[in-house]
Amino acid sequence: MTPRFDAIGLVVSDMAASVAFYRRLGFAFPNGAEEQPHAEAELPGGLRLLLDTEESVRSFHPGWRPPTGGGRASLALLCDGPDEVDAVYEEMVGAGHRGELKPWDAFWGQRYAVLHDPDGNGVDLFAPLPSAAAQ
Repeated sequence: MTPRFDAIGLVVSDMAASVAFYRRLGFAFPNGAEEQPHAEAELPGGLRLLLDTEESVRSFHPGWRPPTGGGRASLALLCDGPDEVDAVYEEMVGAGHRGELKPWDAFWGQRYAVLHDPDGNGVDLFAPLPSAAAQ
């Protein structure tokens, strides 16, 4: 028996804000998820993104305390191209979400940008640059 990677879990301080943020990025959370202590969105390839409120985690792990500071986890989202990196970043920042790193052409051959979700977790947007994709 070999365990297989199945899900990414994030503990969130505000379920409604987190569900709204990830829905805006295209994650399909079911209707009413923003009102629940636990929510799941199925991802391509069968993986899942799990969100749990701090209160729900404490209910099954009474001694748990949230880590101090943000940015302890990040997700990376592949975009269809460099223009989509720019468009998604601008759309999210325009909607009031925090942009951490404006889109730029990274030396490793990708258009890259970083957003923060409502809890300070990084959400990286990236796409291969045309010159890198040709190699």
